[in-house]
Amino acid sequence: MKKLREAYENDVAAINQQANLIPGLNLNALGIFSSGLPVLPQAAGPRGSAPPVAQAGYNPFLSHSSHLSGLYGVPPASAIPHQHSAPEQEVVYLFIPTQAVGALIGKKGQHIKQLAHFAGASIKIAPADSPDVTERMVIITGTPEAQFKAQGRIFGKLKEENFFSGKEEVKLETHIKVPSTAAGRVIGKGGKTVNELQNLTSAEVIVPRDQTPDENDEVFVKISGHFFASQTAQRKIREIIQQVKQQEHKHQRGAASSPQHSK
Repeated sequence: MKKLREAYENDVAAINQQANLIPGLNLNALGIFSSGLPVLPQAAGPRGSAPPVAQAGYNPFLSHSSHLSGLYGVPPASAIPHQHSAPEQEVVYLFIPTQAVGALIGKKGQHIKQLAHFAGASIKIAPADSPDVTERMVIITGTPEAQFKAQGRIFGKLKEENFFSGKEEVKLETHIKVPSTAAGRVIGKGGKTVNELQNLTSAEVIVPRDQTPDENDEVFVKISGHFFASQTAQRKIREIIQQVKQQEHKHQRGAASSPQHSK
């Protein structure tokens, strides 16, 4: 019993560390009860909704200064500068074993529909490039909260259906697109930033070299790891993207106003 209690406390400590790196997300409201595990339990609410939250507006997994209302409340001003009122829609490309596609879709597509409804996200499985591929790409579109919920349930489903052995952690590869102008910032001078990201999150983060930017001038960043490692890396990279965009916006405003001052 003592060992069980110690394991539980270690799990809580692990989720507390991760939660502080993802400001504004109420992990308790998202269906995560036993922390540290990359498996999310089935929702306790009706029709796949999230279970009710005790002491609404407060999440014990977040810092004491974070008092939330609803699932995605407003974090402290110091946590996310210039936070927009409406969270931006994000696109994530998650790769799952080919043999897990049927379990994710469910009978007549019921499971993937319920998952999309629960998460508030668009979830699509891309066609296979060839008959012998070992992985399939799942395209998830939604807010940060929706991404957290959808990806968490997918990780949990793969564990639940025994696509990974009992003691083996579910580790998946995720791709996100970043502006080509931000790729260098993600890497950092001499790879410093990407190394710090990997040490902080325990995820493997790779920015493939010699990529040709797509029509939107974006390139891929590859993230591999268990659920919380992947989520933390994604959020940190999104922060870097926002910083780059804000700096570019300031430079554009400065360039637009400079001719007026020169007259």
